[in-house]
Amino acid sequence: MQPMTRRQVLLLGGAGTAAIAAGAAGVWWTQGTRQGVSGGADFEQPPVLESANGSLDVELTAAPYTARIAGQEAFVLGYNGSLPGPTLVVAPGDQINLTLTNHLAAPTNLHVHGLHVSPQDNSDNVFVAVDPGEAFAYHYQLPADHPPGVYWYHPHHHGNVADQLFAGLYGAIIVQDPDPVVVTRERVLVISDISLTADGSVAGADPMDTMMGREGNLVMVNGQVNPTLQARPHQRERWRIINACTSRYLHLELDDQQLELLGIDAGRYPEPATVDEVVLTPGNRADVIVTASAGTSILRAVAVDRGGMGMMGGTGFGLASPGQAEVPLATFEVSGTPVQALDGVGQPSAPRDLRSETVTAKRELTFGMTMGMGGGMGMRHNTAASQSPGGSGMMDFTINGAVFDPARVDITAGAGTIEEWTLQNTSPMDHPVHLHVWPMQLIETQGTAVQEPAWQDVVNVPANSSVKVRIAFDTFVGKTVYHCHILDHEDLGMMGIIEVR
Repeated sequence: MQPMTRRQVLLLGGAGTAAIAAGAAGVWWTQGTRQGVSGGADFEQPPVLESANGSLDVELTAAPYTARIAGQEAFVLGYNGSLPGPTLVVAPGDQINLTLTNHLAAPTNLHVHGLHVSPQDNSDNVFVAVDPGEAFAYHYQLPADHPPGVYWYHPHHHGNVADQLFAGLYGAIIVQDPDPVVVTRERVLVISDISLTADGSVAGADPMDTMMGREGNLVMVNGQVNPTLQARPHQRERWRIINACTSRYLHLELDDQQLELLGIDAGRYPEPATVDEVVLTPGNRADVIVTASAGTSILRAVAVDRGGMGMMGGTGFGLASPGQAEVPLATFEVSGTPVQALDGVGQPSAPRDLRSETVTAKRELTFGMTMGMGGGMGMRHNTAASQSPGGSGMMDFTINGAVFDPARVDITAGAGTIEEWTLQNTSPMDHPVHLHVWPMQLIETQGTAVQEPAWQDVVNVPANSSVKVRIAFDTFVGKTVYHCHILDHEDLGMMGIIEVR
């Protein structure tokens, strides 16, 4: 095997193909009234809730509300009547005390995606169910050495995850840098998609949508369709970008602007890397420095081929990836008197490298798709419990040949150990694999060694290929899950339970 170049690491780190960048203008912590959104409106930030004296007290209400999206009245779901929900800003060592109230018609819960916190009790426990009309008090204690970066929160009640996120339930979490990166301003860009019916309701997904992973016909930045962002030449902005789409891969480009990638997910590179593009799979985040150049640029999502059904199993479905159209996401206008250019952004401490540490166990996880019994429409035939409503009836989405069973522990790992997992994808579609609580270090992708430490909590496994990762099961014990972050596939059974003890 030939070692990968630095550029290959950056490109493959985001999604196993090519990569992004994005931008904005306006201070990200500025709060203001959320206006109706439509194409061409000024870019807005979600409300911000920031910790003080080591803690952040938050009340989140998940409920239906009415928004304006692309000039249309839309009946969506949101946290605290906002799309996205409030941005939570904390520091390493902080405690988040969060009360979630459910005003939805179905059970829900909350997952703090990417945070290295306990999976037990009232922390990041995805086995909690908050029934309609009920509330639940979460307490997340961040370690003092928690990695800074951009994270996010969203529902994780199995069977409802894709529907609830697609309808608007998501928000950003920022863990601040101990040594701030010097920039002119910071932005949070939560990119999501949605489909609306003629009356403004969120469109449902049919069995074909769920098999492929639904993609909405409207792609939004902070709940806005093609907002306008403004800056002056030489301004340096930090863009925290979240792919909050249910299934859509984001191959982002921003022509004629200088882009430096600080890292993907919670992982920071040893030094910023100049990039032209970054691909974010569902759940991935990017930390990007944009140095503004005069002119107008379009932040756009370029088409991504994430595979299809092909002629799988002799069915003749012949379904290709739905993400085949370029989408303009935002307009970046840079004009006016240039500002004084800033010096470099500095370097973080060297990331941990598990390649030099002892591996205590090796596993292979195979992500596959097989024809469901009956081969027709309808719900899954072989669900293990009512909590797992299963798949489309046409196709089973499996890990090591099994669909999710909430009563079964699939992997038991020792606290403090290091494991090497080979993630094998035998299907004709890409699967972005997410492990809760513990991040993964990329070791090898598609047979090629990754040359420098690259840490992510969502790793793309290309169709009919494999990726090798290492995981240090540090700090916490308890049960949590790993799954495909095409959330329709997760709801259809492509998820397993791991217990660390």
